[in-house]
Amino acid sequence: MSFSLRSDSTLTNRARRIRLLALDVDGVLTDGRLYFQADGIESKAFHTQDGLGIKLLQRTGVDVALITGRDSPMVSQRAAALGIAHVHQDRDDKLAALQELCRQLNLTTDQAAYAGDDLPDLAAIKQAGLGMTVPNAPMYIQEHADWVTEHPGGQAAVRDICDMLLKAQDNWQAILDSYLSDS
Repeated sequence: MSFSLRSDSTLTNRARRIRLLALDVDGVLTDGRLYFQADGIESKAFHTQDGLGIKLLQRTGVDVALITGRDSPMVSQRAAALGIAHVHQDRDDKLAALQELCRQLNLTTDQAAYAGDDLPDLAAIKQAGLGMTVPNAPMYIQEHADWVTEHPGGQAAVRDICDMLLKAQDNWQAILDSYLSDS
């Protein structure tokens, strides 16, 4: 079960203001493991439920961004497949990248949510209007987050985030209805 370190009403109020969801990749969109083949080729696994959640959130006008400390062609491919235009790779200073994105999009950091799982993410988690992490993050990261997802990184944690934002922003029922009307 996901839990909030703040009251539900505070979490909902913060979530209603979100216009940008920025995500760390390794440990949030993936399980954090890096796979290298003998020929040096790297691979990553992404959860399909995360992808649909991102698309649904984008459909409601919330921008999505990826901010990662590594540079990986798989991240570019996944972002392109999901229509994520804001991809910042090889960025160790996640807070600076988040602040740059907010300036580009004419948003305040209060209008941004950030999800990360380790020390390089901590400042962005603290500064964002809604700072989130995953249950497999170290406890010292979880203690600084506003919200911890139900699912671990790489196992539909981002879907938890997207669903929570969609519900807080009163978009959930319309999405359900759109799928129910197709049957």
